[in-house]
Amino acid sequence: MAFFGYVGYNREKYGKGCVPMIQVIHGKKGTGKTKKILDMANEAIGKHKGDIIFVDDDTRYMFDLRHEVRFVNASEYGCSSPEMFLGFLCGMLSQNFDITEIFVDAFLKLVKVPVEETESFFKRLDAVSRDHHVDIIISCSVDDAVAPEFLKPYFIDI
Repeated sequence: MAFFGYVGYNREKYGKGCVPMIQVIHGKKGTGKTKKILDMANEAIGKHKGDIIFVDDDTRYMFDLRHEVRFVNASEYGCSSPEMFLGFLCGMLSQNFDITEIFVDAFLKLVKVPVEETESFFKRLDAVSRDHHVDIIISCSVDDAVAPEFLKPYFIDI
């Protein structure tokens, strides 16, 4: 596979022939999703040679990240739909070819739609992440019992 050579791919973590580019940290509010995604972003610094981006809807957790992680407050850029947010992410990738991982906290607050309305977004995001060899980790407040089927393949355990 072509993805084995790029800097963000970890063969030991994912296994041969499997290249998960999008991962979703899921669960109800208060289940530790933000702590998990912050920890993952901080740990990525030592594992990847590229740039690590952390996108959030406010600045509340900016100082919980290591200084090497580029923090972006997406609420400052007026993203108000899944399409706008996808364009926002694509803009970051077009400006910086060295991005290897993007972490997105509070995804549903950023796109301002119910999770059921994000299927098209995830399909297009999957293509963008593969084309640009970037892993995208998203925290999403969605109960496992009511999560849409299109989202479940991206789920990771907390």
